[in-house]
Amino acid sequence: MGSLPAFPNGYPPKQRINRLIDETTLADLFKSQQNHLNFFFDRIDHSQTLAFTRTLLDASGTVFFTGVGKSGFVAHKISQTLVSLGIRSAFLSPVDALHGDIGILSDRDVLVLLSKSGATEELIRLVPCARAKGACLIAVTSVEGNALSVVCDMTVHLPLERELCPFNLAPVTSTAIQMVFGDTVAIALMAARNLTKDEYAANHPAGKIGKSLIFKVRDVMKKDEELPICRESDLIMDQLVELTSKGCGCLLVIDDDRRLIGTFTDGDLRRTLKASGEGIFKLTVGKMCNRNPRTIGPDAMAVDAMKKMEAPPSPVQFLPVIDDDNIVIGIVTLHGLVSAGL
Repeated sequence: MGSLPAFPNGYPPKQRINRLIDETTLADLFKSQQNHLNFFFDRIDHSQTLAFTRTLLDASGTVFFTGVGKSGFVAHKISQTLVSLGIRSAFLSPVDALHGDIGILSDRDVLVLLSKSGATEELIRLVPCARAKGACLIAVTSVEGNALSVVCDMTVHLPLERELCPFNLAPVTSTAIQMVFGDTVAIALMAARNLTKDEYAANHPAGKIGKSLIFKVRDVMKKDEELPICRESDLIMDQLVELTSKGCGCLLVIDDDRRLIGTFTDGDLRRTLKASGEGIFKLTVGKMCNRNPRTIGPDAMAVDAMKKMEAPPSPVQFLPVIDDDNIVIGIVTLHGLVSAGL
């Protein structure tokens, strides 16, 4: 049997760990990583990168990425980035490929093999099988003259000075440059395909990115029976239920044609009560309403509505939604925008 660890859980006390990790050490590590990344940036072959990017751009089929271990995670991430840009892409597990999944490959596809060493056994075993399917094979590696680059149709060398790991073993720099390489190529493809902001948003409908680019005010506003409506001749005290029951914190004061006259908020109610006392029982909403409120149209972007609410001189919690004739058709609230995920 081996000897027991010096500490019950195999680790030194926390105070010992804290003494070993200080700000200077961290700063030195970040600086070293920056230098290693600069080594990559200074030495990458842009002609290889251009050939790689054009091959992906011209692919008539699917761009598959594969890798093992940490390189596999990076391959999966790069593939997902391309998918989010509307490019047909997928991750192909090298192990699963050798047990049937290679059937998805065709002679119209590109297979990108990520490997730091270029000697990954699973990838080398995959090459002849993928070649038999007619796919274009591209090796992306960091060791020159490696076995994988020799057997592929194209190779891209990612210059690597060393890993940040003190033993030069843990793949923490090599994976960083793989990610930087893949994501930069993805943006190059995005530009080459003239992807518009609307097209990008269409690929992200459930996330905050997509919602901010897709949702318009009409998609998130309250309307019809949800609106806290009153007339300017209505007494303030007669409209308390309408003011508090619709969850908007205000009243929209309209004329007989539903044109907006102004707004009256719960804050206005408190100020009026403080200033007028019992006189509030005789005051009309029109007498105390704000006749110059911020408004917005139904076709404005919802994210712009939020910006307008937060604009100086003081933020507001809602915006009346009006059409070109100043007719009230809805109300958008800050709570509603946040609930929608904006």
